Amino acid sequence: MAASSNSSLSGSSVSSDPEDYQPPIWKSYLYQLQQEAPRPKRITCPQEMESRPKYYGREFHGVISREYADELLAGAEGAYLIRESQRQPGTHTLALRFGQQTLNYRLFYDGKHFVGEKRFESVHDLVTDALITLYIETKAAEYIAKMTTNPIYEHLGYTSLLKDKTVHRLGRGHTEPRRVTFQRDERISSPLVRRSALKDTTEKQCSYEKIHNFKVHTFRGPHWCEYCANFMWGLIAQGVRCSDCGLNVHKQCSKLVPSDCQPDLRRIKKVFSCDLTTLVKAHNTTRPMVVDMCIREIELRGMKSEGLYRVPGFSEHIEDVRLSFDRDGEKVDIGANAYADINIVAGALKLYLRDLPIPVITFDLYSKFIQAAKIPNPESRLEAIHEALLQLPPAHYETLRYLMAHLKRVTMFEKDNLMNAENLGIVFGPTLMQPPEQNALTTLNDMRQQKLVVQLMIEHEDVLF
Repeated sequence: MAASSNSSLSGSSVSSDPEDYQPPIWKSYLYQLQQEAPRPKRITCPQEMESRPKYYGREFHGVISREYADELLAGAEGAYLIRESQRQPGTHTLALRFGQQTLNYRLFYDGKHFVGEKRFESVHDLVTDALITLYIETKAAEYIAKMTTNPIYEHLGYTSLLKDKTVHRLGRGHTEPRRVTFQRDERISSPLVRRSALKDTTEKQCSYEKIHNFKVHTFRGPHWCEYCANFMWGLIAQGVRCSDCGLNVHKQCSKLVPSDCQPDLRRIKKVFSCDLTTLVKAHNTTRPMVVDMCIREIELRGMKSEGLYRVPGFSEHIEDVRLSFDRDGEKVDIGANAYADINIVAGALKLYLRDLPIPVITFDLYSKFIQAAKIPNPESRLEAIHEALLQLPPAHYETLRYLMAHLKRVTMFEKDNLMNAENLGIVFGPTLMQPPEQNALTTLNDMRQQKLVVQLMIEHEDVLF
């Protein structure tokens, strides 16, 4: 029953060279147990039951006692029937014979059959899955408890190589957050003089960590966990799959997998409304392509445009830009020949930032920024905003840093575009910051602080980032 029972279903050798990579040893012990599990044996009712629900078959026996159900199932491992409860008419119980005893489960139907989280097309499938699970968890309880103690995940050649390449690539173009202090200089009459003191210690690692986006998945045919190398047992919902990178693991193993998801472009269906970190990792960039391309186009031909970012572009054309990014990615044309009105490009950038599932200033840090904006002392207020910035995920921080540097340049053309830091704060406050509870009253009450946070980040961009 222990690891000595395992056998290889494929060759195995780990190499740092992806060309030499071969699959690891997949452990077959749990697969063998699934093959040995008892098969369902339906115990049919000899007479037609008028009270039988249309979604049950001849395994329905009507109102019978537990004792009689036990007699009908006795001696047949895997035998099952459905009975109506004597105590609660209208409710149904699945009686299943396993381990020389009869197990009783409350049975439900809502278009599919279920006794727990899993939902099945037929009662037969439900019983098949239950017998597999009961058999494996009875025979291999100790093995299952220990199967995550010696994972193969960190030793896979492609995993470690991919991690090294990703960190190296992102490290080249990423500006590390730096901690600064804000002090008042008594020798100068200015109310706020900023002096930055960079610390020797790194405040934040230069890596774009991303948690896996695991979702329950039904695997067709035998599948093995890519974390512990053990078989994923059951008939349906045997494990979870990351919808961004395709990693397949047991549900219990998913809690131990590192935050090293490397999204696969083939699984990323769109650019707009896609998680920011997911998008930059999938496209191997430090910032979203939408941000880079739109800002580049705006700085090329739109910095003197009156009301830049305040004047709305034609909504149908903005939607066209969105669809083009989703369809063509970085190959999209947003030049003057395609969109002569620069407000369309500016509108597309605002739409992208507004539609992020997690805003640039993340939900969990929203209150920190709002509270920082309420601090009356200017130096303490900047300190608090800076501390909150350091807690942003790397991709969010880098996007915000790049955007604020751009908006700072926009203010340098205020004479022409009439957009100062305060005006831009009004525009971008609710775009970059959204309260986690999505409450209209909260948003209304926080508008002043939202505007002030963005205004201060623009005005003090050179020190805050």
